[in-house]
Amino acid sequence: MTDQPRRRLILASQSPARLGLLRQAGMDPEVIVSGVDEDAVSAPTPAELALALAEAKASVVAARPDAHGAVVIGCDSVLDLDGEALGKPADAEEATARWKAMRGRAGTLQTGHCVYDTSTGRYASGTASTVVRFGDPSDEEIAAYVASGEPLYVAGAFTLDGRSAPFIDGIDGDHGNVIGLSLPLVRRLLAQLGVGITELWAPVEG
Repeated sequence: MTDQPRRRLILASQSPARLGLLRQAGMDPEVIVSGVDEDAVSAPTPAELALALAEAKASVVAARPDAHGAVVIGCDSVLDLDGEALGKPADAEEATARWKAMRGRAGTLQTGHCVYDTSTGRYASGTASTVVRFGDPSDEEIAAYVASGEPLYVAGAFTLDGRSAPFIDGIDGDHGNVIGLSLPLVRRLLAQLGVGITELWAPVEG
């Protein structure tokens, strides 16, 4: 039986959470940060903004000579709260205000995904949506969480796999999407390009 050829994979994101999800799923991507100015990208809705940012990041990295022949994955997440797109808070004050506005409510975490096959020049993109139901942390708990520094580095000022996990009552949808990317959506986008996700698996040691 002939071994299936392995495709080179590049993650166009500096997110440790996204890298961790891909590694847990058997992949070992290279990381090339796009350098896209996120503030320069706009869209009518949070979902469209997340998608536009993902497409921008993937296309910038895919155009690099050192990415030739690789599959590039670009992602971006924003929290849709009352139709407003909330990314990473600018500072501790904004993170505190954000949590006081979110507690006891629900928002939708929108993550745009763009998969680019540089060997063909084709790409496929889509957005995954997960409803997040926030708990009701006290002012003291919010202050302690913000003081940890964690919310300044994540979209929506929260994450499911960190210190804010006790403050999230539940989700409706793909939990991986909230952490950073939706592996089922990535698989479907790859399939649109004729690439099997198993072609991206790292060799099994041993």
